[in-house]
Order: sequence, then C-alpha cells, then structure tokens
Amino acid sequence: MSRSSVALVNLRAVVIIIVLAFHSVLPYLASLPAAAYPFDSPPYLWLAFPIVDSQRWFGFDLFCAWQDVSLMSLMFFLSGLFVPSSLARKGSWEFLSDRLLRIGLPIVLAVIFLAPLAYYPAYRTTAADPGLDAYWRHWLALPFWPSGPQWFLGLLLAFNVLAAAMHRFVPGWDRALARLVAVAGDDPVRFLLVLVTVSALAYVPLALAWSPFEWTNIGPISFQLSRPLHYLVYFLAGVAVGTHGLDRGLLDCDGALARRWPAWLAAAVAGFLLWAAPTSVTVADWSGASLIAKLAAGMGFVVACAAGCLGSLAICLRLAHWRVRAFDSLSANAYRIYLIHYVFAVWLQYALLGAGLFAIGKAAIVFGGTLIMSWSIAAAIGGALPVSRLTATLRGLRRA
Repeated sequence: MSRSSVALVNLRAVVIIIVLAFHSVLPYLASLPAAAYPFDSPPYLWLAFPIVDSQRWFGFDLFCAWQDVSLMSLMFFLSGLFVPSSLARKGSWEFLSDRLLRIGLPIVLAVIFLAPLAYYPAYRTTAADPGLDAYWRHWLALPFWPSGPQWFLGLLLAFNVLAAAMHRFVPGWDRALARLVAVAGDDPVRFLLVLVTVSALAYVPLALAWSPFEWTNIGPISFQLSRPLHYLVYFLAGVAVGTHGLDRGLLDCDGALARRWPAWLAAAVAGFLLWAAPTSVTVADWSGASLIAKLAAGMGFVVACAAGCLGSLAICLRLAHWRVRAFDSLSANAYRIYLIHYVFAVWLQYALLGAGLFAIGKAAIVFGGTLIMSWSIAAAIGGALPVSRLTATLRGLRRA
C-alpha cells in the first residue's frame, strides 16, 4: 500500500473511534434538559438523545458540536474516494448490485432488528409500563420507523445509486469532476475555496428555507432537511479526488496539505469558531433570528466543514502514514462496528443512570465498553465462515 493509502486506512479507524465517542457522550451534554424526552411526543428528540443523565460536562457539548459540523461531511468524502476505482473495475451493474448487498441489506436488517433494541431504554426511562408488549405497541404507533445512525447509510446508498447511474448513462462524468480538482493542482487553498463555494450553494438556501436543526422522518428514512445536497457535494468531491489520484495532489503525503498540517489544524479551529459564534445566537429561535445572523451561521457551517475535513486529512497524511495493526483491524471492521455499536452505547448509558460517577467517568465506561464489544463482535462476524460462505453464494448468484 502507498503511504497515502495507509494514511486513509488510519483515518478511517480514527473516524469510527470518533463516531463511538460522539454517541457515548450524548447523555452527558450540559445543554440537555433536566428530564428525558417523552417517547410519544413530537418532535421525538429521544431519537438523538435516547438517554438523558443527570451528570453533565460542557466539554462534551464542544466536542459534539465540532464533530456534528465536520465529521459527517468527512465520512461522505471518504466514502466517495474509492467509488471511481470500484466502478471502473466492476462496471455499473455489478457495482450497484454489490452496493445493494453490502449496504442495502444490512440497513434493512439493522433498522428492523437493531433499532428497536437500541431505543428500548429510551422508552423505559419515561414509560408508565416498561414492558416489552407495551413498548412494541408504542413503537408501532409512531408515525415513522426510527433508523438511528443508519440514516447515514441510507443517504450513502442513494449517492452510490446515483454514481452507478452516472457511470452508465454519462460516460466520463468522473473525469469531468477530476478536472476541477486538477485546476486546484497542489494548492489546497484553491480546493477549499471551490468546496466552500459549491457547498454554500447546496446548503445555505435549504438552511434558510427550513433550519439547520430540523429533521424529517419518512418511514425508515430520516435526514436533516438542510444537508442532503451538502453531503452529496462532499461525496462527489471524494469521487473527484479519487479519480484524480490518491497519491498525488491533495492526498500526497509530501504535498502542500500534509506539510502545512499545523496551519490546517488552526484553520479547522478557526472555522469551528466562525460557525459557533453566529449559531449560538440563532440556535434558540432560528425563525426569529435576523437574516444576517442566519447567513453568517450558514456560511460558518460550510467553512467549518471544509476546514475540518482538510485539517483531518492533513494530520493523517503527515503523521499517520505507517501501518498499525490495531488501526488496520479497526479500519477493516469499521463498517460492521458502525452498524452494531449504537445498541451497546445506549444500553450502557441506561445501565449507568443510577451510578454515582461524574460525567467523564460514565462517558469513559460507555466508550470503552462500546468499543470493546462492538469491535469484538464485528471482527467475529467478519471472520465467521458461515458469513463468508453466504457472501460468496450471494455474489455467485448475482453473477449467474
């Protein structure tokens, strides 16, 4: 593997660690209300905060705010990087069928089985009758089917379907995107400016039309109304960079982005502050905020996303381009960990509700337990012979 490829493998491992940490600390945010959110009442905020603990620490608010801004954009960017090579190797139909098997089927299974299991503690914290029968009746009475963190995979599958369609019906579309990256050359600042401009056009109008905080739930599909096009921009940016080449330009371990990683780390911090300042004014009442404050918050968001993503890439390209066995394993199992980790996180948070520990101690136990259990099970599933046989059989039937 090239140094750039190793750095991206390590970055994938870092990302899944951050995802687990993010979900582990949610009950301990200082900004949460005193009591848990009711299960049957809109806007169903228990979807984001299944457990609300009495122990709080403001540092977790800062961590989650920062990750909410840039982490998901980075995940969509990384997801797009290897799409061009996969499409070139497999072709549109095999690529699409592979994605339906690899992403679509696990989404269905996770939403049907894992989501009800993960959210049962959220129901128990406020229910008069905490029994399973009552929970199932309340679950079926919801106007949607909660999907939990799998909303990300749903959007990712839609973007992959779009990429397969473009490859089939618009030949050369990825090379056209790559030419935009080639214009930036070895200058990551140019890439930043292009990314900010395009994502601003995709995000700011939708944020003004609805709000940056509003989610919609349609059956098992959920997403923030302001962000789908923004995430699509980052996915396509990943496709463009992947087509241009993983070992040159932006992703060169000896390139301008990697060499100047301290400056990009500082830019990521500055971008976060640029978003946080106007957002602190608008978060309480977005509809009542001034247009200038809304525009400032919207532009701050796109700048923070771009700077945060490039900062993460710069650090890993410069400092993490060597092989580490633990990171190799985490990266290889990252997808399965993402699918199953939420069940462990929520149940551990629920189990610690009455524990006499500070917020940091509880969060550390939840994170450590979630990481160990989800990583172990993911590795066992990935190496299980029956799973390997099932995958090979399905692929054989697909090609027949």
